[in-house]
Amino acid sequence: MVRLTRIYTRTGDGGETSLGDGSRVKKQALRVDSYGTVDEANAAIGLARLNAEGEMGAALARLQNDLFDLGADLSTPEGGKHPERALRIQPTQVARLEQEIDAINVRLKPLDSFVLPGGTPCAAHLHLARTVVRRAERLVAALAAAETVNPEALKYLNRLSDLLFVLSRHVNDDGGRDVLWQPGANR
Repeated sequence: MVRLTRIYTRTGDGGETSLGDGSRVKKQALRVDSYGTVDEANAAIGLARLNAEGEMGAALARLQNDLFDLGADLSTPEGGKHPERALRIQPTQVARLEQEIDAINVRLKPLDSFVLPGGTPCAAHLHLARTVVRRAERLVAALAAAETVNPEALKYLNRLSDLLFVLSRHVNDDGGRDVLWQPGANR
């Protein structure tokens, strides 16, 4: 468990930060950018939760908790100090997202066009979160090309963006309030 007794430490004033294994890296390191963008996605999901109730709010809360797990995973290099204590995204977490996608997608109207971000406030925020997750996914893919990364982390982000898409359609009255792209409509 984490215990925070001081909010500022001054240890990052020189442009470096500590990773989960205690090693120090530059704040602009790809690993830091990766888990920082996961944190940004978490904040975007928090905005969506402002407009979500009941099971939708609970589902988004679960996702936010998973994103902290993912941040912990990404902040601790594979093979770093104390790898046995590292919190890692598990295949079961990816499988849960797939089950949730399937359960929601079966109720949605089929699409004849791409969906523009919008509809309800919750859907718009879920679309924002989806785009931030996609950016995090690109960063983690780049990190995985340079360093060893838990493969489940990348899978989780890929499925999460899909889940956020179907959730956005779900809160848009199962697609009834989706805003569809009309190619060339404003020429």
